[in-house]
Amino acid sequence: MSKKLYIGNCAFDLDETTLEAFITSKGIEVSSVQIIRDRETGRSRGFGFAELAGSTNVNQAIELLNGKDVEGRPLTVSEAREKTQNGGGSSGGRGNYSPRW
Repeated sequence: MSKKLYIGNCAFDLDETTLEAFITSKGIEVSSVQIIRDRETGRSRGFGFAELAGSTNVNQAIELLNGKDVEGRPLTVSEAREKTQNGGGSSGGRGNYSPRW
């Protein structure tokens, strides 16, 4: 099982390199860092994930990172949850209604 952190409240111009440098400066080893971006615009959505490497303890990493300021914003850090298979997307509140004309 991988040890992954959810990192929220990121500045919109924060990139993976800067976030990884910040995390490693706290003595936390990571194998990957990903900022989630909008598919259409490529703009950051303000959150990302970091996969911990080696024997790094998730709870210790959360303590070291949560609330710490990066580019003017305090990070919100927690253990990442498994992605749910809910089909994604939204029907805009209309459900699956299809009028019959």
